[in-house]
Amino acid sequence: MTATATATPVRGRTFACKADEVAIGQPRIVAFGRMSIGIFQLDDGYAALLNICPHRAGRLCEGPVCGTTRPTDRAEFVYERAGEIVRCAWHGWEFEIRSGKCLVDDKLKARTFPVEVVGEDLYLELGR
Repeated sequence: MTATATATPVRGRTFACKADEVAIGQPRIVAFGRMSIGIFQLDDGYAALLNICPHRAGRLCEGPVCGTTRPTDRAEFVYERAGEIVRCAWHGWEFEIRSGKCLVDDKLKARTFPVEVVGEDLYLELGR
């Protein structure tokens, strides 16, 4: 889920950080009490994931932001989706940053949070 810009935050959203504190390929990890969330800047906006890998509870958002290889019928290496995937640093499992979907196991999904851009500020909806 990527963010869209609005004039005022939607009620119930929590300030996370300034937009310029999040760089492409370098997620900003923000703590909300005991909850840690990674905020990512993508080509078309922002996305946020809970910083816990659903595979083995590693710090998912602290892994590398990368792409992945496309399955092909031939013996070839096709790299695609650069900047759209985060790879858990513990076991290398890959997750789509926008949706939290695991690329290896459809049953696993990282928790996502809606991100709203208000001027230069980023807000998250934490209560879903």
